[in-house]
Amino acid sequence: MLRTRFTLGLLPLLLLFLVVCVYAVRTSQELGDSVEAIFARNFRSIRVVQDMRDAAAQMNVALGDARQGDLAGARRRFVEYRTRFKRSLNDELLAQPASSKAELLNTLDAELQHFTEAGENTLRLGSLGGLDLLKQTETSFFTVNSTLDALLERDHQEIYGAETRMKTRIDESLRLLIAAMLTAVLLFFYLAWRLADSFLKPIQAVTASAVALGAGDLDREVPVTSRDELGQLAKAFNAMAIHLRGYRDATLAKVLRTQRTMEATLTSTPEPVFVVARDGTHEVRNPAAEQLAQSPDFAQGFPPALAEPLANVLTTGSHYLPTDYARVVTFRVAREDRHYLPRILAIGDKLTEFKGAAVILQDVTKFRLLDDAKTNLVGTVSHELKSPLTSLRMAVYLLLEQKIQGLSPVQQELLETARDDADRLLRILDNLLDLARLEAGASSLNRGDVRIPSLLKEVAAEARGFMDPAGLSLTLQIEPELEEQTIGVDGSRLRHVFINLLTNAAKYSPPQGVTTLGASIAPLGFIRFSVTDQGPGIPAEVLPHIFDRFYRAPGQTKTGAGLGLAIAREIVVAHGGSISCTSEVGQGTTFHFLLPR
Repeated sequence: MLRTRFTLGLLPLLLLFLVVCVYAVRTSQELGDSVEAIFARNFRSIRVVQDMRDAAAQMNVALGDARQGDLAGARRRFVEYRTRFKRSLNDELLAQPASSKAELLNTLDAELQHFTEAGENTLRLGSLGGLDLLKQTETSFFTVNSTLDALLERDHQEIYGAETRMKTRIDESLRLLIAAMLTAVLLFFYLAWRLADSFLKPIQAVTASAVALGAGDLDREVPVTSRDELGQLAKAFNAMAIHLRGYRDATLAKVLRTQRTMEATLTSTPEPVFVVARDGTHEVRNPAAEQLAQSPDFAQGFPPALAEPLANVLTTGSHYLPTDYARVVTFRVAREDRHYLPRILAIGDKLTEFKGAAVILQDVTKFRLLDDAKTNLVGTVSHELKSPLTSLRMAVYLLLEQKIQGLSPVQQELLETARDDADRLLRILDNLLDLARLEAGASSLNRGDVRIPSLLKEVAAEARGFMDPAGLSLTLQIEPELEEQTIGVDGSRLRHVFINLLTNAAKYSPPQGVTTLGASIAPLGFIRFSVTDQGPGIPAEVLPHIFDRFYRAPGQTKTGAGLGLAIAREIVVAHGGSISCTSEVGQGTTFHFLLPR
């Protein structure tokens, strides 16, 4: 339909162009035919008048010959040229019977008659004709020539008049064509403006509605002014706006429900929750967070224990999810100390372009007090049991060393078993006391610069004492860059970690198995120490619990109290490092820990 509208809009311009072309063709044809007819007629008349002038001159020459005495020759020529003159005159009269030249032609005919009569008298008398006859003859000849001159002048005037009329017609045609051109130009601009306006107004309306739609004004509609493609576009746009309004209303209702649910959830959450923008401003705080924010610890914003990890989360976009009680922060709320485990989650929303973090303070006061009580209880019980156990152990050793007479082999075996059990129980109590001191922070590290190759070689030498008798091999793998590297650690504590890991490797390795003790450079300024065995491996469901105190894998047949790895973890953490384990069932196990260089 737009094509038809465009065609009809330009139709007047096409009609004007066709009319101008037809007029130009008709005018050209008329001018051509008129010029051809006028010039043909007048040039023919001029040629006939010239023939008559020549004939009259020859007649006059013949009369001069007659006066000289040649009457016979003069008569013949006179009659011949008179006949030619008469024939030309008759042709001209027949060609223009009713024209304005007819009167001159009739006058010329009468004058020819007078000239012929005078000529006949001259031809009859010859040289005998008197002066009067000569004068009459010359007068008639002059009159005929004058009339012929008048005819020539009349032809020239007709040619000039035709030329003038042709110029006038051409000027009129030019003026008409110029006027038509100007009209066509004006009509073109008018039609172009009208067509552009009829096309652009709907498009501008759609554009304005699209801009308003992009700005969020979904109630803006496009007026439908036609039934063509632009009208269909406006209808489609309005239908789209209706669907978007419905979607907006549904989404808004959903957002409101979600917001109310979130507010209700935050309000009912007993633990403090802070939602922080990227610039550090508080966006949302639940009632528990509001109460905590009134405490002196938050007078200058987040305390350093929270501000530093929060800044790191906002910068890197990585979550901060500590799991150990070493990261617990303590604040005084309502005249009592509360212990919180911070959980900082990075938030990024593409729709609202919000970037920030959610600070969740998990209240672990009860758990912290319970853990402290348990640790204190374990430490107290272990300390209280150690003294009587030492006395019992010493008594058993004395009985065995003095070799009391009268002991049966069974009694001797029972004493040796009691001795071994007392030794094992004493080791357990020592481990419990060490673990309690490490967790309480009461056991300080005696740091010193230790060369890594020397440390590993001493550990390997100590480990071979219990690995060689079992038929196991121990290899060292130290990167060349660490050959001269020193590290600031508590050597005795770190040897305890290595020996514990190597003892486990020896306990679970198959006969002729190979254990690897290694050291390598790790990223971010850490050194990676590892112990790899060829044992049966650790199931995936057991790995998350192997560093827990007193944990024993289900179905485990090897002896142990489940404290060695827990103590090793506490020692590594006390050095500012971390320890982990990777294992595949049937492929062996690798324990590795990272220490800062």
